[in-house]
Amino acid sequence: MAEIGYQVIARRWRPKQFSELVGQDHVVRTLGNAIEMGRIAHAYLFVGPRGTGKTTTARLFAKSLNWEDGPSLEVPEDSELGLAIMEGRCLDVIEIDGASNNSVDQVRDLRDECQYAPAQCRYKIYVIDEVHMLSQQAFNALLKTLEEPPPHVKFVFATTEAHKVLPTIVSRCQRFEFRSIPAELISGKLREICETEEIEVDDEALATIARMAMGGMRDAQSILDQMISFCGKKISQVDVLEVYGLASADSVKNLSLAIAKADYQSILEAADGFVSQGIDLYRCLLDLQEQIRAGLVRSIRGDADDLDFSSEQYARVLDSLRAGEDSVRSGLSDQVNFEVTLFRAVEASRSRAIDSVIRD
Repeated sequence: MAEIGYQVIARRWRPKQFSELVGQDHVVRTLGNAIEMGRIAHAYLFVGPRGTGKTTTARLFAKSLNWEDGPSLEVPEDSELGLAIMEGRCLDVIEIDGASNNSVDQVRDLRDECQYAPAQCRYKIYVIDEVHMLSQQAFNALLKTLEEPPPHVKFVFATTEAHKVLPTIVSRCQRFEFRSIPAELISGKLREICETEEIEVDDEALATIARMAMGGMRDAQSILDQMISFCGKKISQVDVLEVYGLASADSVKNLSLAIAKADYQSILEAADGFVSQGIDLYRCLLDLQEQIRAGLVRSIRGDADDLDFSSEQYARVLDSLRAGEDSVRSGLSDQVNFEVTLFRAVEASRSRAIDSVIRD
């Protein structure tokens, strides 16, 4: 029987201190300085891709401000109040999902509640996740409170789509940009998790998982969780490629060489092979773009490269591959669209800009 109390890795390994937050040092440093200097703003806006630590940082910040002997950045593990905040049990740290609590009436209720003093903490902190989902009327109802909140109230807004948040709201907040986490940092954290959980995993497998996560730690941890369910205590890169339908790095490299040589036959054979192996062609196209981009960087730096393209050729191939993304992702015949995109990339690599022809 499955263990009833099992928690997924992403929850079990959620940072409990600012020092455990990966890839957001600039945010930690700024919030730490604000706490030390007593310069706590009344509203914060956390912006960034999913799974980069926005909601976790909001909880950690609430814990730092509210624990018994605070405010301070580091909070002892045995703080009862700190534990309650991190587990979502604290009455004065209210987490609201903007997607499902987006009506003007709900925001008016929040505005009325603000006036009451906190029950057990120093500050009453409202964490509104996906704040861009609030309606126009709800935003307007929030404006006055946001401009002049009671001294015991702080707001933390989190969003993946900052451009949808009203400028009048943004201008009343301190804005923090959460960055996509570099793949090597994600791999390092996954390695730490695997060692603690006694999972044997090779570096190539971790690198592949980190690449798939595209900058999100939570996504990477969810993928690792699924791989443990599939493989048990030993994970290899072959397993990861098989479960997620990914092309190997060598296959992608061979495809880029075929484009460079205008070898249409090899491109067709590669596409057939990918389809027969159940490989995700859209993901393969993204990996190919990443490889071409790496070649462009090498070309700009003047390093040796297998494809022997000029910077201009690399840029045109990259443009051509990007132009084919939508048709491969959503087209009815993804194999045909994939092949056509690669053929266009070949043509793009062989064509020359008109100004360079004139110059010659």
